[in-house]
Amino acid sequence: MAKVTGLAWSVLSVDDASNVQRDIRNDVTNLQFATPRAVQDVTGIDKSAMERLLLLADFSITMNGVFNPATNQEHDVFKTIPSTSVNRLITITTNGKTLAPTALLTDYTLTRAIGGELTYAVPGVLANGVVPTWS
Repeated sequence: MAKVTGLAWSVLSVDDASNVQRDIRNDVTNLQFATPRAVQDVTGIDKSAMERLLLLADFSITMNGVFNPATNQEHDVFKTIPSTSVNRLITITTNGKTLAPTALLTDYTLTRAIGGELTYAVPGVLANGVVPTWS
């Protein structure tokens, strides 16, 4: 198995408020996502080390990028976050592997930096109880 880079992703699409997938790869400069599992501590007083059980799966993401007001680009996808409550399919494909959870996007933060850059950050969390699974 060859090691690979994170260069040139083939898919990063996010549903807009009408549940239409939009390719926003060109507007995203970096992102972080995780698929953690909750744990329950079940350590008895008879143990000298921690004992845990795996619980529910989860997903979280934060997408960061450059503001783009063009039609069907980043701003069109995210501008409805404060005014709509819709689940959004996020499709991530890199190096032939796909993760496609349904998420709630919880904020659309715009930042105008001292140098004039206009950037955004959009966090999201798992919405529908379906275990996020790579294919």
